[in-house]
Amino acid sequence: MARPTIHDVAREAGVSLSTVDRVLNGRTSVRAPTRDRVEGAMRSLGYVRNTAAANLSRGRTYRLAFVLPGGANSFMRLLEREVVSYSDPLAPDGVAVEIRTIPPFDEAALRDALLGLDARNLDGLAFVGIDSPAVRDAVRGLRREGLAIVTLVSDLPAELRDHFIGIDNIWAGRTAARLLGRFCGPAPGRIAIVAGSMVVRDHAERRLGFEAVIGTDFPHLTVHPPLEALDDAETAERLLGDLLRADPDIAGIYSLGAGNRGVVAALSRRDTLPPVVMHELTDQSRQWLLDGTIDAVIRQDPEREARAAIRTLLALADGKSFHREENRVGIEIFVPDNLP
Repeated sequence: MARPTIHDVAREAGVSLSTVDRVLNGRTSVRAPTRDRVEGAMRSLGYVRNTAAANLSRGRTYRLAFVLPGGANSFMRLLEREVVSYSDPLAPDGVAVEIRTIPPFDEAALRDALLGLDARNLDGLAFVGIDSPAVRDAVRGLRREGLAIVTLVSDLPAELRDHFIGIDNIWAGRTAARLLGRFCGPAPGRIAIVAGSMVVRDHAERRLGFEAVIGTDFPHLTVHPPLEALDDAETAERLLGDLLRADPDIAGIYSLGAGNRGVVAALSRRDTLPPVVMHELTDQSRQWLLDGTIDAVIRQDPEREARAAIRTLLALADGKSFHREENRVGIEIFVPDNLP
């Protein structure tokens, strides 16, 4: 079977050859929906850009490192899978991507992983941030070496990285509050928050946004201090179970991290279910939506995040500009009626 060509990609995507060329060369003049359509056509056709010989002839390779939380977090495993899926076809073009996993929420492990990187042998780094002094110091050292850095999902101060790729987590928390406030109705009540850890900025920002909207627009609802379950299902089940026994009239639950199997397990012992809003659309959360265990899911697209991270790091490695707004990851809300 003949190898797909740029003409095939253009025909599949319904765009001109020049548009495909602009996407391949990282031009910023292509609108995000068009770029997504072209890249989708490349994936469906199995198109691999034939630039390997050119890269090899000039000795140009790209070495990228990803440092991701390990463990059972379904979203992180989806993100890891998408990094592999997007980067594997780029290997003939001299793009090598290494993925390292560390224990979740472990700032010492992240610091050690960053300190163990040799910036002289890397072109770019992407990692999920833990905002602590030790991690900041390790990142500053890599920045002094000139390494291109993007943060994924959870950010650090802007001066420590070139770009952040992820949703606006304050907006996500505010969105969850708007949904849950409506679901709970006008009666006074208390809301439980199940978090991973407040040491990561995404969880802290989601809580901040959530509590701001509840306090302003739903003052009849009060919010319990967050249960920090470290994205572990057993810990989430134990902590939430204890709270439900102590306060059986919980009016709603916001699970802003992972460990959602534990949240559902704790709820399974109740005769009636309070409204529940969770993050990330997985096979499990999809089923919980369909069977009525939970009411809404707020999603960020792991495929888009992986694609944007690799594309941004390659552009930075080549000294090219990239479209910051194009790499913005939006918030998606799913209920049983609009599941993809």
